[in-house]
Amino acid sequence: MRVKNFPTEMVYQIFSLLLVFIIVHGTYVSLIRPKADSFLTMQQAQLLEQPDAVQEQNFYVVIRDFEQEACLILFFWALAILIYKGVVIWRQQGQLEVDLLQLPENMPIGPEDTRELIGRLHEIPQESRDFLLPSALLDAVQRFSATRNIQDAATAVRETCETHGDRLDSELSTIRYIAWAIPSVGFIGTVRGIGAALSQAHRAVEGDITGVTQNLGVAFNSTFIALVLSIIMMFFIHQLQHRQERLIHDAVAYCQSNLINKLRVKLS
Repeated sequence: MRVKNFPTEMVYQIFSLLLVFIIVHGTYVSLIRPKADSFLTMQQAQLLEQPDAVQEQNFYVVIRDFEQEACLILFFWALAILIYKGVVIWRQQGQLEVDLLQLPENMPIGPEDTRELIGRLHEIPQESRDFLLPSALLDAVQRFSATRNIQDAATAVRETCETHGDRLDSELSTIRYIAWAIPSVGFIGTVRGIGAALSQAHRAVEGDITGVTQNLGVAFNSTFIALVLSIIMMFFIHQLQHRQERLIHDAVAYCQSNLINKLRVKLS
């Protein structure tokens, strides 16, 4: 009976989210919000003394609100997941440099050799046995052993690689959700800031526009940070997808060169 693999990736995602939340929230509580409040207090005092003074932008003020904090948490969580998946792809690409079948250069492979090849593939450590390349080779060898048909073995390679590619693409669903959620959280901040600014409209009519400007700042700052983080994240997502697609193509070429082209069937 096959023992189910430990859900390493799920545990990693949960702990990475907790770690990112602790670090980002701790930074906000201990550094960002105190710095932003200090700057706003100083700026208000300056405006009371010099009403015509030009208001300066401050980085801590731009990222101080809860929406920006949520966007940063989601961004770094997605980045941690991307790093995990990138390392897995890098390890699988490393197998392309290894001779897993350990065959002589010009040795033909017949159906009688498949049992030995299957044994060699099963000797690969369990942690990397389920990677794309060993799976594709094993499926091809087993198909060739069962059907004694080279075309069936080549088809098995393509089917395994396509299935693995679909699985890799589906595993990006969490990251795609985060990429959608970040601009949405920024838009929530925009709505909240505009709503709060409208609630201060009566004070603006009386001549005090401080509340309106601060709340509009919340609206625009949250959108700005969310869009910037979303653009950066989409770049990394596309880079990961490119590496996944390259892995699929390289694995097919590896199997074709190191296995399919060496298969031979004795004609009766």
